[in-house]
Amino acid sequence: MDLNNLILIFFLVCFNLFFYKYFLLFLNKYKPKLLIDDQFTKPQAFHEFQTSIAGGVCIFFSFLIIYFDFLLFRNIYLFEYFSFCTLFFLLGFLDDVKVNINPKARLGLMILFLILLIKYNSFYIDKTGVETLNNWLESSQFFSLIFICLCFLFIINGANLIDGCNGLLGFHSLIILVNLFLVNHLNENNNLANLLLFKIIILLIFLKFNFPKAKIFLGDSGSYFLGAFIAISTIETSIANPMISPFYFCILMFYLFFEVFFSFFRKLIREKKSPILPDKKHLHMLLYGLLLKKSNNKLKSNYYVSLIINSIYLMLIVPAILMMKNGIFCKYYSIVFFIIYLFSYIYLKTLVKINEAI
Repeated sequence: MDLNNLILIFFLVCFNLFFYKYFLLFLNKYKPKLLIDDQFTKPQAFHEFQTSIAGGVCIFFSFLIIYFDFLLFRNIYLFEYFSFCTLFFLLGFLDDVKVNINPKARLGLMILFLILLIKYNSFYIDKTGVETLNNWLESSQFFSLIFICLCFLFIINGANLIDGCNGLLGFHSLIILVNLFLVNHLNENNNLANLLLFKIIILLIFLKFNFPKAKIFLGDSGSYFLGAFIAISTIETSIANPMISPFYFCILMFYLFFEVFFSFFRKLIREKKSPILPDKKHLHMLLYGLLLKKSNNKLKSNYYVSLIINSIYLMLIVPAILMMKNGIFCKYYSIVFFIIYLFSYIYLKTLVKINEAI
């Protein structure tokens, strides 16, 4: 590792530790109601005490430090990262500072942002592992735009959806980014590998303050930022490493993607209600309810959800990591994730109903 990287890592560590210690003290003293989550009755709430949601602010400003280091000292433009991550951070930040945006209006803004950003940055996906889909993407720019927009929407909203339990999104993002880092590092895509390494270090410091007992949350700004960052990094890694099966990246993104996909159609078709309104029937919420019923300990049940889901996810992706260049294996192995998710969801929902009936 060269001197410039070491200096940047040292600066990032100092900045993050300083932020979490002194910026939060400043907010508590002078702006005690700013960037505070005190909405204990919302469906996705798992906490009982007022907690700062400034984690996203720290992660975003840490990213700006990395961005300007790459721009000024390495002559590397990361404008696609800067544009996507900044706009979605700001959209989430509005919610964090209690600017009320209608869910439909927020979805509309997301779609508008994505269309403009994808067109401006000339973002593309040309290899999906499915020949028919590849042909559609090549033959129709409109279909390609819609497809990429949906990919971003699912990942960004998936990150926001699972952010609730201590460490759930943080550790899940960490697992994904470490995988992407190793892929790029081993294939000597050094600039992308370095960027991912710096974000991994930032996430590790955040988790020190978020797990097991949360002193700080990501907030919508942090979850939207991480979702956008992960989505871009996955596409960039796929383009830079064409020998790796696209289905491997689908497997990495499965939980973030499928949680939103399944929730959308569950609400729309089975429950006959708006698919964009929050509820308490997501996988991690069902698991939390079951653990809480057994232990009657809210904190332990909270962080156990993160440990259980991320441990299972990590074990499941190991075969895919070993076979990432085998397209046929990754294609059929991805089906295993669908089966396990659906079985787990049905099983947990059944157990929760049984416990409620007792």
